[in-house]
Amino acid sequence: MRAVDAIMECLKAEGVDVVFGYPGGANLPTYDAFVDAGIRHVLVRHEAGGGHAAEGYAKASGKVGVVFATSGPGATNIVTPLTDAMMDSVPLVAFTGQVRTELLGTDGFQEADTFGITMPIVKHSFVIQHPAEIPRVVHEAFHIARTGRPGPVLIDIPQDLSRAEIDYQPVEDVHLPGYQPTLDGNSKQIRLAAKALANARRPVLYAGGGAISAGAAEELVELARSGNFPVTCTLMGLGVFPAPDQQWLGMLGMHGTRTANYAMDEADLIVAIGARFDDRITGKLSEFAPRAKFIHIDIDPAEISKNVPAHIPIVGDAKRILARLVGEYRALEPDAARLAGWWERIDHWRAQHPLKYEDSADSEIKPQYLVESLYQATGGDCILSSDVGQHQMWAAQYFHFNQPRRWINSGGLGTMGFGLPAAIGAAIAVPDVPSVLLTGDGSFQMNIQELATARQFDVPVKCVIMNNGYLGMVRQWQELFWDRRYSNVDMGSFPDWVKLAEAYGATGVQLTEKGTLVEDLKAALATPGPVVVDVKVTREANVYPMIAPGAAAREMVG
Repeated sequence: MRAVDAIMECLKAEGVDVVFGYPGGANLPTYDAFVDAGIRHVLVRHEAGGGHAAEGYAKASGKVGVVFATSGPGATNIVTPLTDAMMDSVPLVAFTGQVRTELLGTDGFQEADTFGITMPIVKHSFVIQHPAEIPRVVHEAFHIARTGRPGPVLIDIPQDLSRAEIDYQPVEDVHLPGYQPTLDGNSKQIRLAAKALANARRPVLYAGGGAISAGAAEELVELARSGNFPVTCTLMGLGVFPAPDQQWLGMLGMHGTRTANYAMDEADLIVAIGARFDDRITGKLSEFAPRAKFIHIDIDPAEISKNVPAHIPIVGDAKRILARLVGEYRALEPDAARLAGWWERIDHWRAQHPLKYEDSADSEIKPQYLVESLYQATGGDCILSSDVGQHQMWAAQYFHFNQPRRWINSGGLGTMGFGLPAAIGAAIAVPDVPSVLLTGDGSFQMNIQELATARQFDVPVKCVIMNNGYLGMVRQWQELFWDRRYSNVDMGSFPDWVKLAEAYGATGVQLTEKGTLVEDLKAALATPGPVVVDVKVTREANVYPMIAPGAAAREMVG
């Protein structure tokens, strides 16, 4: 059997039914194998689009996303998606072609040191040295990508090795002695955590994307209910706890709610679950949650005490640990009334500082109004993807996520251009749930070529452009922190989005009537096939509230 045909057998054994990619000279043997493999291949228009589509597929489904690229520029074009996947802990396996072995190191045509380039940005890398090792490597790559802390794995295959004949034997089991993620948390630490929760007077549960990756939403809700604990989430954790809910404080961090940030500031105990205390959450680290002790639950031991020292570290799978923590906590039979004062304090903040904006008295459409209208038009029943910028933050604030894996965005790396291919990947992964993209006029143009992919493969993604003619978040920072000295943020030349959509074979719509916006959005979302909806909004609106970079949570503005 050809080695490339063995790759197809391995993919099928891993349950892969769809991959994303782009062919080229060095991976032509693999593409020849696709002809007879019976695996759906989605031909993207740019390798970066393929990587982000695989990310969207993985984030929406929880499965491993797969992307193929050729050598040289094909491989370097997936560097950003690989970094993005690493930052957001997305299970991804990337196959790259490589020049023939006799050309390695000669600066041959389309040669690049893909292994060296990507080594710092992937969970693991493989370079095929002998064709016979390909089946084992493919299965090991999937095992590493989906277990422990999920992440991207790269397999680089020289062209001559990929077309070699091998004696294919199915791989029944993967055993990696040096890679044994800890799943069950330490029993003593879990008991200590339960006692700390039982004694806390101002506790907060703080969940991140790792709680979603672990499938721990049900256990998180049960823990919160068991002790009437307030809950907040990071941008990546939205959906792991239902919103709105009386115990939900809203998102925390730079553009989080005052209620969530003030609660963190005054908490005496914070339970971090699959979250990493990054700078968008902590603000000024030395003044972050100064009164709190920290319980940190994470499957990646490298995250424990990386930014904030953990008083009770628990390494392991959040789903398993939370289930045990609930049992230990209930067994202590703590006084439920002890949090009454804490909730009075929280409810005071909630009443004094709700998320709000001043709506226009005329026909002008405020960005927040657009997000609220989109939520009404969908009833929240969609997978909402976003790009990066102001629209992303407004979506996080005003679109209420009630389930995990319904909010797809680039959290850690903040990649403009992520949205459209990710929404396509999500639509393919979960075809029975509408896939909607909320994007900005800047972000959308970074991977707009993927509209052709959506059209060719009849992916009914609906793209709503929050069009303010600016690189909005950069403009906001220049306004607030650079004395309004706007530098290269006015997009100036505006494409006709309707005509552009039609050029790609999609439906284009421009919505301008504020009074009928919800109904107009419903009509656009009900239109078959890919649709681009252009909505002009207030040009210079800002995302508030906000913690300025490096400031403390107590110093929120707006």
